[in-house]
Amino acid sequence: MHSFNEIWAIAAGRKGGDAAVEAALQYPKTRDEIAETPDDRFLSMMTRCIFQSGFNWKVVDAMWPGFEAAFEGFDIARCAMLHDEDFERLVSDSRIVRHGPKIRSVQENAVFLSDLAREHGSAGRFFADWPADNYLGLTDLLKKRGSRLGGNTGQYFLRFSGVDSFILSQSVVNRLIAEGIIDKAPSSAKEKAAVQAAFNTWRAESGRSLTEISRVLGISID
Repeated sequence: MHSFNEIWAIAAGRKGGDAAVEAALQYPKTRDEIAETPDDRFLSMMTRCIFQSGFNWKVVDAMWPGFEAAFEGFDIARCAMLHDEDFERLVSDSRIVRHGPKIRSVQENAVFLSDLAREHGSAGRFFADWPADNYLGLTDLLKKRGSRLGGNTGQYFLRFSGVDSFILSQSVVNRLIAEGIIDKAPSSAKEKAAVQAAFNTWRAESGRSLTEISRVLGISID
């Protein structure tokens, strides 16, 4: 396995230098910023990532004001209490993408976030306090307790919410394969543990966030 500095050098060679790599990086929010995020914004982002999955992102982006209106600002209490009449109304609402199971996930994830708030004070506090060195444990929790938040959907939700994260995109997976860490997209507990251990090593070496490291790995392949 290459050191982080060696992978950075590969990325710089492909991108056109250190400054070009640095300019392409993304950065996570601070723990305080995440903790202070209202729970309805997490439900909004979960919903956005779920509806974008397997669909045209630009279409969902253009329709997003309609989603916010249709779901009343993603108020957690209201969305958790959606009734059958609400679903009947929403599946015929032209302001949103009328996908029944994805619409149902809004209620299910509102309940999930309500549970986190009850357990930890707020969903934001829960996400802020989760240790970065067990990031894949958080993605497993999203898949288990949330609705339609498995795979890259949950990873994109965390990234777009500002949580320190890596996304197992094809380019990142290809770099991990090139480093001999895995031989395919990780699915087993053993494979996920190997990926997490590699990111933890690079994080300790570089002092950089998982978010930055993830981008550098992707750039080193693209």
